[in-house]
Amino acid sequence: MAQQHHEAAVQSAAGDVLAAYLRNQATEFLRALRAHREHGGTTGSGEEASGAAVALRASARRIGGTLHTFKSLLDGAWSEEIRTELAWLSGTLAREHAHAARLERLLGALHRLSGGAAFEDGPPGAARAPGPRREDRGGPPLAVGAAKAGALLERQLTLARTRAHSAALGALGSARFHAVADSVAVLASEVPVDPNARAGDLHLLAREAKARLDEAAQQLPLRRAGLPYNAEALVHGLSAEPGPQPQDAPWHQVRLLLRLHRYAHEVLHAEPGAETETAGRLRAAGRALDEHRDAAEAALAAASAARTPRIAPATAYALGVLHAEQRHEVEAARYAFGQCWLGEKEPVATG
Repeated sequence: MAQQHHEAAVQSAAGDVLAAYLRNQATEFLRALRAHREHGGTTGSGEEASGAAVALRASARRIGGTLHTFKSLLDGAWSEEIRTELAWLSGTLAREHAHAARLERLLGALHRLSGGAAFEDGPPGAARAPGPRREDRGGPPLAVGAAKAGALLERQLTLARTRAHSAALGALGSARFHAVADSVAVLASEVPVDPNARAGDLHLLAREAKARLDEAAQQLPLRRAGLPYNAEALVHGLSAEPGPQPQDAPWHQVRLLLRLHRYAHEVLHAEPGAETETAGRLRAAGRALDEHRDAAEAALAAASAARTPRIAPATAYALGVLHAEQRHEVEAARYAFGQCWLGEKEPVATG
């Protein structure tokens, strides 16, 4: 009898831990959604609206990631459906911010690479005082083309951002979104945990998520990325092939697996104020891989702009320099991730 009570307590503890985490994230999602609406939703432009949107996406990712990792302890059909819908919502809301951040990153890099001289007439799109343009006055090739390159990037990415904004508005007003919000509202009070869930299963599934991450990370050329700038990888990254670089895909996959592992770690260490050395290391590794993704996508945007028909050679040159600079940032991010992941103080020797 005592053994039966013990087993029931262990099962209850596993279900309680998972349910408590999901309820907390569902509550955060609803709180962020309310703040998002109060501050103008996707039409808001202040820090409050932006912060609410970030919190909304973060909660959606955490719920979706947890449902994925621990799906065998939950109602399978329900968890798969809501996870898919949360991924749709998070992705839709993220695109507008991603285009804005990419434009800011690229214009900042152009300004830095040209020593600020390229935009002395003002940022792209600004009114210019009468007088000869820098291109007319001559100057270094990068300075000559950087202003027009910035204007081209602004046109292309602003158009992409506008489309993403319209898509987000449409999503937030759709029946599909309201169904997602209703599901999360139910989740905030009732989590369909399998009554047979055991504490051992919870830890086992978390270990499996960690094992998948370890296996994927082992496939990365971390030893060859042991210097801030890996010339061999950079040569491949500067290829003229359109589309994402195939060499980036394994790093993006590790980023996603790292996120799932980090959320699983949060589930098992969800006490208020809890902070572990592992959590700090995972966040640092995640930041490095976020930077890797941002730099890779920025490089892709610069390369795409450089393929615009009938642009001036100086503009194409500036975009090429910008593309190369972002690929350098990709390599620097790989180095930072390797240092964090391997836990080494010094750069890894190449060879």
